[in-house]
Amino acid sequence: MGCDGSVLLNDTPNFIGEKTAFPNIGSIRGFEVVDEIKAAVDKACKRPVVSCADILAIAARDSVSILGGPHYWYRVLLGRRDARNASRDAANTNLPPPFFSFSQLLSNFQSHGLDLKDLIALSGAHTIGFAQCSAFRNRIYNDTNIDPNFASTLQRTCHKNGGDNKLASLDATPTRFDTAYYTALMNKKGLLHSDQELFKGDCSESDSLVKLYSKNPFAFARDFKASMIKMGNINVVSSHSQKDRKHVGKETMLIM
Repeated sequence: MGCDGSVLLNDTPNFIGEKTAFPNIGSIRGFEVVDEIKAAVDKACKRPVVSCADILAIAARDSVSILGGPHYWYRVLLGRRDARNASRDAANTNLPPPFFSFSQLLSNFQSHGLDLKDLIALSGAHTIGFAQCSAFRNRIYNDTNIDPNFASTLQRTCHKNGGDNKLASLDATPTRFDTAYYTALMNKKGLLHSDQELFKGDCSESDSLVKLYSKNPFAFARDFKASMIKMGNINVVSSHSQKDRKHVGKETMLIM
């Protein structure tokens, strides 16, 4: 499991893919947009020549720079090949869920060759988007390191029972890539338990990085870009003997 586009694969009779893994289900979406990009690139190139994995990596970069500004743009290393299978079990093992503690998060990142700075910087991607009630219900009713007014506001729409699919923004500016996420953590307003674990007010190295990024968007942009490039090189398939997928969601119809 790495940067090989495996998350795009639909289930087949041979495997259950990553889309229904616990950290992904009901969360990742927009697959049709990647399909449209793939079709447009293939049309422009006259044939399928760019892998789904590379398209996904470029789309992530472009989304960040569009929503955050040109200082979030970075050069994407290309040449990835596409995975031909996927595993829900592997995704459940490798992707950190929203209830992880700080030590579990750090251990998870370190198991993939990433470090503390990568953890704090990459978590800043939670400056855009939303989470479902089921992902933060336990936090707003049971956590103690949470602003009481913030919890109370969320409880009005996310009840103790039912309404699992109701959404709340991950920070105050869910359509802008900025540092509001880190400011929220400093105010005990991290939406997910795993988010707030990054800042506990104990003067740790993690706290220091959160403070730095909240006050210095250029430091965040610098470190986020470096960590994205680093993460984008995890378990890359680049062998020319591997084939790329013609369709992002299918492991069949492969091309040379």
